[in-house]
Amino acid sequence: MTKLLRLLLGVLIGLLFAAVFISGGVVIGASTPALQSAVQSVLPQPVAPPLPAAASPGESDQTLADLFAPFWETWGIAHEEFVDQPLDDDALMRGAIRGMLEALGDEHTTYMDPNEYEQATIELVGEYEGIGAWVDPDGEYLVIVSPMPGSPAEKAGLLPGDTVIAVDGEDMTGRDGSLVIRRIMGPAGSTVRLTILRKDNPEPFEVSLDRASITVPSVESRMMDEGIGYVRMFTFGDDTTAELRRSLKELLAQNPRALVLDLRGNTGGYLSTAIEVASEFIDEGVILTERFGDGTEQVYRARSGGSATQIPLAILMNGGTASASEIVAGAVQDIGRGILVGSQSYGKGSVQNWIPLENDQGAVRVTVARWYTPKGRQIADDGLEPDIIVEPTEVDLQADRDVQLEAAIQALLGGSPSGG
Repeated sequence: MTKLLRLLLGVLIGLLFAAVFISGGVVIGASTPALQSAVQSVLPQPVAPPLPAAASPGESDQTLADLFAPFWETWGIAHEEFVDQPLDDDALMRGAIRGMLEALGDEHTTYMDPNEYEQATIELVGEYEGIGAWVDPDGEYLVIVSPMPGSPAEKAGLLPGDTVIAVDGEDMTGRDGSLVIRRIMGPAGSTVRLTILRKDNPEPFEVSLDRASITVPSVESRMMDEGIGYVRMFTFGDDTTAELRRSLKELLAQNPRALVLDLRGNTGGYLSTAIEVASEFIDEGVILTERFGDGTEQVYRARSGGSATQIPLAILMNGGTASASEIVAGAVQDIGRGILVGSQSYGKGSVQNWIPLENDQGAVRVTVARWYTPKGRQIADDGLEPDIIVEPTEVDLQADRDVQLEAAIQALLGGSPSGG
């Protein structure tokens, strides 16, 4: 059995050695804290498993040989006939893996070569250098999911859904999203020029951004003048639950009339953190259900002891609200625990495994399950629709007016449903 065939089969074997992780995006310039922790802490180190005798039960080596005969025939033709010799066999092997995974038709199932995997798993120590935006690298182009607060991306006016079609004047059509990220990253103080295509804008436009040292936030909170507690969550990482509990303790000690949980621009993180966060606001019942390819299900229920399960609640959301954030918002909406205010969420309703390949040959990210809200909704692509739809206008943005927060406060003070 050839080395390439062993690598291809190793992708399948690796599924047995991975832990489940939900992620909504990566950071331009580095990986997200949740993704970072998932790769370094959750996923076990790759184990060299015994190679199977066949690709599936009852399949013989001869069947495999017949299956791969066209591949090897093509391999030989390329080596004998292609005009530019010698060929890069590593590039051909990696291209074969990419093509195999692309044939699955799932944008979240992808291959990363060793350089891309190293970039995705680079150690993140509080800060990194880049433009400060959560992105989706899995489509035809790199898409901005949400700029980080106070980041160069936010100051430059980038919005959720903006598509990066060129970097420093170079066309990014057909480029792997991870490679586009590497083109955008760079040392603080340097400048990068992005060509952006925005929905409902007929012509692309250019934006110049000065890269900076970015501090990744987790949770912030304050009491507002209306007697309403405000909590904003930026990610679902290792320390998020503890930070949220501290914030809620401080706010609840001031006897607020209601709470606003701001999940705008929060692209997700740990599944376990999503369950813990939802349980701070929901006292019982199903939070979500995972459904796997073999028909099995995993049901996650609210954990007891939440500190804010009775107080009126509104959740703010927008196009950058994704993955773990949508788990929390979807559970709150389905159970009737509170109201959702803002604009439609991103729509990421699947779960991926990150699987390092043997011999430092990169890694494969494979969608292993889809998740459903308590009422059985699958939100992939469609996202969640808020109970109160509020779309900020250009005038609102220029005036720095948060009309979505204003609408949530008005709804809470007006007696909108709080559940409990």
